[in-house]
Amino acid sequence: MTSLKIAVGQLCSSSNLSQNLRVVKKLLQKAQSSGSKILFLPEATDYISRNANHSIDLSRQVQDQFLSPLLSHIKSSNGSTYVSIGVHLPGENKVKNLHFLIDPKGEIVSQYQKVHLFDVDVPNGPILKESNSVEPGNRIEEPVLINGFKVGLGICYDIRFPELAIRLRKDGADIITFPSAFTTKTGEAHWELLSKARAVDTQTFVINAAQCGQHDVGSDPDNKDKVITRVSYGDSIVVDPWGKILARGKKYTDTLEKDADGDYLELITAELDKDGLSTIRQNMPLLDHRRPDVYRD
Repeated sequence: MTSLKIAVGQLCSSSNLSQNLRVVKKLLQKAQSSGSKILFLPEATDYISRNANHSIDLSRQVQDQFLSPLLSHIKSSNGSTYVSIGVHLPGENKVKNLHFLIDPKGEIVSQYQKVHLFDVDVPNGPILKESNSVEPGNRIEEPVLINGFKVGLGICYDIRFPELAIRLRKDGADIITFPSAFTTKTGEAHWELLSKARAVDTQTFVINAAQCGQHDVGSDPDNKDKVITRVSYGDSIVVDPWGKILARGKKYTDTLEKDADGDYLELITAELDKDGLSTIRQNMPLLDHRRPDVYRD
């Protein structure tokens, strides 16, 4: 049997890059100790900001204060664990929301820029306009082969667009991962549903690392009395190609215990079965049954 042990790290990123990096190092150590070959981390692991201008400012610090130290740490750890992680880097005028796949030597082997931006007004919920601070990407990256499994990259809101996931499957993906920072409102309604749907309609393992809890983003410097609240849904989840949940993390409504440093972090693991994946695809060959000749845009 060909199998792959994976780990999913859940955390609650703040606007403090060094603190977030500290948590990532702890999660990597736990993943390596568990024998996991890939550690999946959420969208915006480097920071959560309070607004568009704050995000643009913080993005200028990511390379020196988060990404380069992380790559050096992965290399020096002498492990065998890949890292999937969501970070930001400066764009031309705004920010790039990126998903990196990093090998155990600390080299970036794939880089995906978020294509679909979350511009929504949730009824009785937040008004979020990601395009105020983020530049959209314009391409889907080829899946990367890791220990017999090809890994395809998406980010958060991309999960609502099955065309992207199906394209990754057609390009050979066995795993599709959507690192996320889902809102509580949309998380309650759709997080599990979407995770299962993308797994079933692409016949892949869907692995979604999630931000969880209330983020410390600081106060508005122009109005110290204004409290800025950012809360993420959590519930990191691993779904198999038949729609079965193999592992999941806590939700924002659960008790999120902190360690001696005051950090919340959680690691879940799962074993992915390549033979079972192949059997599902052979018994129900969805890709062969697709009819692009009759589909319309």
